[in-house]
Amino acid sequence: MTKGFVYLVGAGIGGEQGLTVKARSLLEIAEVVIADDLVDDRLRALVSPQCEWIKTGKRGGKESVPQSAINQLMIDRALTGKTIVRLKSGDPWVFGRVLQEIEALKQADIGWSVVPGLPSPIVAPMLAGIPLTETDRSSCFVVLTGHEPEHLPWRSLAEIPTLVILMGTRSLSIVCDRLKEYRSGSTPLAIIHQAGRWAQQVWTGTLDHVDLPFGVDLSPAVIVIGEVVRHRSWLSSSLPLSGCRILVTRSIGQSASFVDELQKQGAITIEMPTLAIVPPSSYADLDRAIQNIDRYDWLILTSANGVEAFFRRLFLQGKDCRALHHLQIAVVGQKTKEVLQTYGIVADLVPPDFIADSLIQVFPDVTGKSILFPRVESGGREVLVEQLTNKGAQVDCVAAYQSVCPDRIDEEVLEALKTIDVITFASSKTVLHFVQMLDQITDRSVWSDWIKGAKIASIGTQTSIVCREALGRVEIEAKEFTLQGLKEAIVKYMLTKLSK
Repeated sequence: MTKGFVYLVGAGIGGEQGLTVKARSLLEIAEVVIADDLVDDRLRALVSPQCEWIKTGKRGGKESVPQSAINQLMIDRALTGKTIVRLKSGDPWVFGRVLQEIEALKQADIGWSVVPGLPSPIVAPMLAGIPLTETDRSSCFVVLTGHEPEHLPWRSLAEIPTLVILMGTRSLSIVCDRLKEYRSGSTPLAIIHQAGRWAQQVWTGTLDHVDLPFGVDLSPAVIVIGEVVRHRSWLSSSLPLSGCRILVTRSIGQSASFVDELQKQGAITIEMPTLAIVPPSSYADLDRAIQNIDRYDWLILTSANGVEAFFRRLFLQGKDCRALHHLQIAVVGQKTKEVLQTYGIVADLVPPDFIADSLIQVFPDVTGKSILFPRVESGGREVLVEQLTNKGAQVDCVAAYQSVCPDRIDEEVLEALKTIDVITFASSKTVLHFVQMLDQITDRSVWSDWIKGAKIASIGTQTSIVCREALGRVEIEAKEFTLQGLKEAIVKYMLTKLSK
């Protein structure tokens, strides 16, 4: 059997944004990923569903898989002929034990290659707004590990303007005491915790004292010591959403573009999917309608999910877009329109204000017309159906998909809720499911207290009504009822807040 190949890859820090192009491409083709504990779990979204993701738990102060076991794991998987990505936080060459793993692979005669990553001692200070070098205060810096501080040359290190310490939180007091033998106790110090993630926090102080929250687990953290810490700004960019923590509640697999737009404005995003799109309990009605597609005059699609579900079943029946040549197609929403265009079809009718209930205002005469309306199984858009029927149309509403409430919330998301600045809702159902999911976790008074400091951002009028009913408030509402409009409303709100 042909042996596999092992790529020792640096994952950088900060999720997908911290990856190199090479690292991302390898994750997309990986058959097995062996990831250290510090690797951001969001990267799992980049691998194929068939990829085996193994977490090895290499973190200081935590229970870890022995290095020998990791070496053997790489070898065993490679001997099956698979492509392996050994994923390390930051850069493999910076305290990554990569030489031990290379030696093990060489002895097993398995091919390997090292792919550099963005190193945490460089990126973490940058994300905290701390320059490592500065003309007048820091002509150089050094990176060291705080694992064994008693073995470090402190007299020599004290002469270097800037020190960057990894894995040093447990020995922080020793580090400060040793440096104070050669440097002033007023020397600035910064602790950058969870750099690049939603939970990033930065504490500043001096070698003499840093005011830290009681009982907080500092690991993982990057420690910066030197005068450059005085240059630290509260925000590391002038983007309007820089440092703003935003919770996105879109359905699984449908939030990527919205998240990307928010991140381009500097936001730190965390996703809590409150919708899961699944097949309907039966495709019988939709399949029957597609088999008799010639009898319809209009096709109405009010969501991207409806578009995808309809065309999936159309193709499974051996038909393609030519079967729709006689139809006129009405859609609701910019996203629905764009998804339809990916199938090579331009909608004949799109309401100007992006809501389904206004579609009737622009609909031509439908007397005697037959209309197919694939929609979510639970129903919806009843006003539209009723008005079209009253105008003389025959409307066939068929189940194309189900929109269900996920059964769990990620532990990281639960923790994030306590520090979120903005919670976004793109539909009424996302609001209701958000409440349902949290009610299953704890008492409403408890989780309401978690989010009391967060601003509620709604995509439009109907969603805002549900927000007020379920959550008691809405601070931000989109003027244009689209995700782009929601993003713009959040940016405008934050800019107004900053200008006060």
